[in-house]
Amino acid sequence: MDPVLITILVLLALTILYAIFIYNHLVRLKHNVSRAFSNIDVLLKQRHDELPKLVETCKQHMGYEQKTLEAVMRARSAVASASEKGDIKALGQAESQLRLGLGNLFAVAEDYPELTASESFHHLHSRISGLESAIADRREYYNDSVNLYNIRIEQFPDLIIARRMGFSAATLLEFDDAEKADVDMQKLFS
Repeated sequence: MDPVLITILVLLALTILYAIFIYNHLVRLKHNVSRAFSNIDVLLKQRHDELPKLVETCKQHMGYEQKTLEAVMRARSAVASASEKGDIKALGQAESQLRLGLGNLFAVAEDYPELTASESFHHLHSRISGLESAIADRREYYNDSVNLYNIRIEQFPDLIIARRMGFSAATLLEFDDAEKADVDMQKLFS
């Protein structure tokens, strides 16, 4: 056999194997993004189930703070809706509102000694606080996964395979500026 033909066949085989390797790596990264979002979704559902219990416990002690309780429940519904749709941008905005509402709820609860002394309130408060921390950790992992995936589909030679195979950029889970801003504690207690 002709050595030039053998060289060409070997190079072609290596190119095909390298393209397969790149494709498989991109698929793995894409599924890591999906798995990371699923991990967040599990925690969001757990928190979604705990919030009505917290609101009901607060209602028993905070009769006239209805506006605060309603804001938490509206935000809870918005988070659930965005999560079901897989709309990362809307989820980030709804999460910001829910976290702000929960912060207000816990701040207002301090004005009700019977509520803060309630064992049920303490249990729900620590459960939801724990879920909030876990959601923040998982959100960080999700954003790292998205970032790694997005970098790979834009790097050469991966971008050639990514474009040909229809890989598209994933969306980071970001919160509104209100979530990142310092909390005005004086406003909360006035």
